[in-house]
Amino acid sequence: MQTRTVRTVVYLAAGIGMVISIFAAAELLDTALRSVCSYSAFFSCSAVDSSGKTTFLWIPDYAWGIGGFIGIMIVNALAESRPDDNLGAYGLLALTTAGIGLALYFLYVELALINAFCVVCFAAYLAGFAAWAGAIELTRRTRIANAPA
Repeated sequence: MQTRTVRTVVYLAAGIGMVISIFAAAELLDTALRSVCSYSAFFSCSAVDSSGKTTFLWIPDYAWGIGGFIGIMIVNALAESRPDDNLGAYGLLALTTAGIGLALYFLYVELALINAFCVVCFAAYLAGFAAWAGAIELTRRTRIANAPA
């Protein structure tokens, strides 16, 4: 797979994640949308949304998602514009790793504290995981390409 293809995967994953996060925000604001992913007492976006436990540092989960995915796209573009600089690749890796950590925290909150599972949120976590996997590969490729001869 070419480096350009890996970058495209990161852009695509971040774009999809951003759209999912925007939908999660809309779902919180419009109760009619909550029924889209509320299948049972356990598989219930509504239960997760109404729990009041899906914030970190007083910022709701969907806002972390929207901001994080936008940040991933920006850092990916900056790294792409400077392929001879390892800093961009490592910055993308750091940002996506932080995103995975936050996603794991929110998944823990859903499963252990709320006892419900938000399918929409999980789709955003998967998009973040795809971006993180791409960032790992881009960091590896950048490090190899910029290694002293």
